[in-house]
Amino acid sequence: MNDQLLAAVSQYGPPALFGIVAIAAIGAPLPITLLLIVVGSMISQGAMNLWWAIGAASAGSILGDQAGYAIGRWGGQVVVTKLSRLFGKRANLQAMEAKAKAWGGPGIFMTRWLLSPLGPWINLASGTAGYPWRRFLFWDILGEITGAAVFISLGRFFSDRVMALYAVLGDLTWAIAALLAAVVLGYQLLARLRRPQVE
Repeated sequence: MNDQLLAAVSQYGPPALFGIVAIAAIGAPLPITLLLIVVGSMISQGAMNLWWAIGAASAGSILGDQAGYAIGRWGGQVVVTKLSRLFGKRANLQAMEAKAKAWGGPGIFMTRWLLSPLGPWINLASGTAGYPWRRFLFWDILGEITGAAVFISLGRFFSDRVMALYAVLGDLTWAIAALLAAVVLGYQLLARLRRPQVE
């Protein structure tokens, strides 16, 4: 699968990149971070234009995210369940809705690039939870442009160490996710301890 994606982007350039990231943003399990890093490496070799690549990746991701939001908003639980089966995943929609409400805009921003595996499910949950579309769109655009620029630029600057960079980023993502989870749990624990005890 990875070789086919890379071959498509190598042959067709930004239009292929746009289509692949749009499909991934809806929920298809594709290695988009690795793809963007490799695109950055291709840019360093003169095979693609930096700004076209960032634009195509950002636009494709935003389009896919908006489709996911719309599916959640107007399709509801039934469509989300069918979609999760189609992509071989089970979405715990209630848990994701709670996360979408608790995290708000910054959570949408972070799941565009730093915690990207959660992105498609946050899109669906934001739609079903009725998160305001304009706010979703704002944080989505900001996050997707940031993600495309960061990963493509990293691939461009570390073009000779793509796989090593991808492995480091994967480890870093999980470490940050664990840290964020610890902060949230610590905050909830402190809030519970500060509540007055009812006798």
